Formats: sequence, C-alpha cells, structure tokens
Amino acid sequence: MTATHHHDTYPAISPTSPSLNQSGKTILITGGGSGIGLEIARSFAKASASRIIIVGRRSNVLEDSAKKLRDEFTANTTEFIARQGDISSDDSINSLWEFLHSQNIFVHVLVLNAVVNGNDTLSMDKTKLMRVMDTNFGGNFLMSAKFVKQTLRPAKQQLNLINLSTGAVHLHPAPDTVYATTKTAFTSLMGRIADERPVEDVQIISIHPGMLYSESVAKMFDKSLFKWDSFALAADFSVWAASPKASWLHGRFVWASWDVDELKADPEIQKQVQGKGGYLKVAIEGLSSMDPSALLNN
Repeated sequence: MTATHHHDTYPAISPTSPSLNQSGKTILITGGGSGIGLEIARSFAKASASRIIIVGRRSNVLEDSAKKLRDEFTANTTEFIARQGDISSDDSINSLWEFLHSQNIFVHVLVLNAVVNGNDTLSMDKTKLMRVMDTNFGGNFLMSAKFVKQTLRPAKQQLNLINLSTGAVHLHPAPDTVYATTKTAFTSLMGRIADERPVEDVQIISIHPGMLYSESVAKMFDKSLFKWDSFALAADFSVWAASPKASWLHGRFVWASWDVDELKADPEIQKQVQGKGGYLKVAIEGLSSMDPSALLNN
C-alpha cells in the first residue's frame, strides 16, 4: 500500500508529538490488561491522556498491569483504572457503563481490543461458536452503542472509536475461520456505521495491528519463523488514529505498518477515499464499485 512498510514505531506516529496529544481525554481499552491492549494504554499515557481505563476478564492481571503503568508513569498526571469485565456478557457491559456513569466518567476514546479465538468450525459446539460471536461481534457492538449514547456526552462532542481488527480479513483460507469471520463481520459493520455517522460525531477507524508475537500466538508459532512487528507500532498507530490527523480515514480499514505520510501524499489513495465507493472497507472483491441502484433495480 505504501513504499515504506514499518515493523516498529516511527516519528510521524509518536504519541509524544504535540499534534497527537490526548490531554483532557479519558481512554477505555478492552482487553487492556496484557499484550497489545496494555501497550496501547502505555502509548496513550505517553500522549498525556488524563485517564486510562483498562478492562478485561482477569482482575489479577488488570491490577498488576495498572500498577506497572502507575510505576512507569510516576511523573505523569494520567489516572489508571483497572475494571474487570467480560464483553461477551451484556450484563457485564451494562455494569461497566453504569459504573462509569456513577463515577461521572465520560469516555472520549474507545479502543476495542478484546477478542476470543475459535477452532475448526463445524467441529465446534454451537455454544462455543456463539461465545466467540458474542465477544468479537455482539460485545463490540454493544460497547460501541453504549459509548456513543453516553448520558454524560456533551453536545457536539466528537468521539473516537478504534477497532483492532486483523489481517485475516484478507485471507482465504484463514488460520482461524471463526476468528477471521467474526472480526471481518465487525469490521464490515464499522465501515457501514461510518457511512451513517459523520466523522464530526464519531471518528471510526479499524486497524490491522500487524504480525504480533502475542501470548496466544506464541502457543502456535516459534518466534524465529517470522519477522514480527513491535507492539509499539500498533499502539502508537492507535493514538494517531484517534487524532484529527486520521479523520480522512473515517470508516476505513488500514494497516499499522503503512506509512501515514505516504498514505496522505498518494494522490490515487486520496482520490479513492474521497469518492463514494467502499475503498478500504470490507466488500466482496470485484463488486465493490457496483452502483447500489443496480441492486435495487434487480
């Protein structure tokens, strides 16, 4: 997509850049207790976010991570909150947002990172399949809806929604069919919601974070097999994606490894993004440029 393909963070997406400053903002990160979620929390702290809330199922992991962040950013005024929650559960999601409202906490940036993997699809029990769906699609949807409909939201306050998607959106076959399908479905939904809502209301960007040697990946692959991307690349890119600099990509699916300056400078990319088509959105290859009226007339 761009001539430069990054494997590590770089100056244009540095969270310490004044243009990416997040002071005065509250950031909520699902799956924030470890891996890329924790690294995203770290990047938003570097960007001087006022409050960072990390949410996850394992309370002990969350508390340990919050302590690490507080110890690391002692010179920072950022407040770190660990909150146990399971986004596959409607009750858990409702409880989370009720807690935030009771504490008079308004969330400016929502990072959807929590995920559940599947396995061989037709060998799965339906209960397991729906649990993956409840997290990767339904839970993310309900989190997004609660985020946008916050009672404490000031009039005309823009929100930022970052969806951590996957490069498996592109793959046939995918290494994990259920994971890839549910992540693809939600990324598609985000693109279509962005068609409904202007960027001034909620800026939505979906991200492929790259080849990350995460805890779950380490169970399947030897580290020597690939050239892995740094966690800092996707984390810093998330801060950039939550800034006005990324507003022109509202509703799009982008890779953290793409160079943001080259993306912006490419006239063909600009032409495609400014058009009415589904460029960098999920669609069926070969039909993405079809005139919608043709479907209505058939």
